[in-house]
Amino acid sequence: MGKAINETPSNQQFPVVGIGASAGGLDAVKTFLKALPAKSGMAYVFIQHLSPVHASMLPELLQKVAPFPVQQITDNLHLEQDHLYIVPENKIVTVIDGALRLNPLDKNKKTNTIDLFLSSLGVVYQSYAIGVVLSGALNDGTVGLQVIKSHGGLTFAQDEGSAAFDSMPRSAVNSGAVDFILPPEKIAKQIVAINHPFHTDYSPEEVDGAQPQQDSEVFKQILTVLKVRRGVDFTYYKQSTLKRRIIRRMALNKIEKPSEYLDYLRENKSEQDALYNDMLISVTHFFRDPPSFELLCDNIFPSLLNQKTSSDAMRIWVAGCATGEEAYSMAICLQEHLGDKSSALKIQIFATDISETAIAKARLGIYNLSELEGVSASRLQQFFVKQDGSYQVSKNIRDMCVFAHHNLLKDPPFSKIDLVSCRNVLIYLEPVLQKRALTTFHYSLMKMAI
Repeated sequence: MGKAINETPSNQQFPVVGIGASAGGLDAVKTFLKALPAKSGMAYVFIQHLSPVHASMLPELLQKVAPFPVQQITDNLHLEQDHLYIVPENKIVTVIDGALRLNPLDKNKKTNTIDLFLSSLGVVYQSYAIGVVLSGALNDGTVGLQVIKSHGGLTFAQDEGSAAFDSMPRSAVNSGAVDFILPPEKIAKQIVAINHPFHTDYSPEEVDGAQPQQDSEVFKQILTVLKVRRGVDFTYYKQSTLKRRIIRRMALNKIEKPSEYLDYLRENKSEQDALYNDMLISVTHFFRDPPSFELLCDNIFPSLLNQKTSSDAMRIWVAGCATGEEAYSMAICLQEHLGDKSSALKIQIFATDISETAIAKARLGIYNLSELEGVSASRLQQFFVKQDGSYQVSKNIRDMCVFAHHNLLKDPPFSKIDLVSCRNVLIYLEPVLQKRALTTFHYSLMKMAI
């Protein structure tokens, strides 16, 4: 697939709408485009699987109905707001930060091109990602919507009554990954409506009639409700990310105005908990960023282990561990390096997160196949046990890891730690909290030369 996806959230903070369609999808996307305004502040990417028309004709066909420029994707093309981008014939497209990357399509291999694009969109744009699956056969797009939803984005599927072929949207709906099931023109209107409140920075030139100062106060009060309910102060987290996640909850509750959502939130503790959990969505998977794990396994672990005696313990802190994949990846690396010697050395991997839901899943160590994408076949066989269609991390690996609910910004830190891994927290924090976190890590680390 060429270059790996850059998993840092995009700095281009505007929503990107990925639209997947197959059989019958051309008419659906035309209807969708006709319902959009010329200025929505979003970019749109259309992936048509098994195109019934020659791909080179699509830009011209869709330009007749689109209210903004339509262009075919070229490699490393940077996304702009209020543009529609169309994938060329026999190409796979993924998104890397604000750019679209093309790779050749292998015709001899079944490839779910919609899943690939939507998955990359979810990983990179996170809460700014919007996935739409329109008419089509089979199930391409289902996994992509699951990834978008898991990273805090919003998902749509065409309703059965308006779809010429309903198996693609139906598959997505049956997976539980779809937030809204609507006909194409209503999908367009809902996407536009969702992206009005809490625009990126409350700038005056935002939505007509917006009241930036009033909305800013509402936003602060929403954070106060969460602080009272869950004891976590989100004041110095990246505001753009928090706003997008509030917008998601507003949309799911069919509430248009931030002030109305604040009133609803104050009266509903279950919604407070739901918003809190949405705020804590984080990106993780097994052996994320392979070059980093190669450096860790080939250089850093051996250097640390060389300084240990049989009576010493190897202590690692994975801060912001989410659902456990990174901690288990480290345990697998250590097991592979030590082999039969692993029983002679005490290994303690303290994996912590602010989300109780994430920690509960991490402790179970059960993952479906889509969550095990970074695990090789040999590692899957050696370190996992198949269980009702999913896979559980083997007991000897789970025993190396201790999962705990912990707020690294205010709870007492761990001590005498050999290695701290914090790969998915600092990007969500403002500088004042980044400095606090780094001070905590410095305190935790053993003072020893590697």
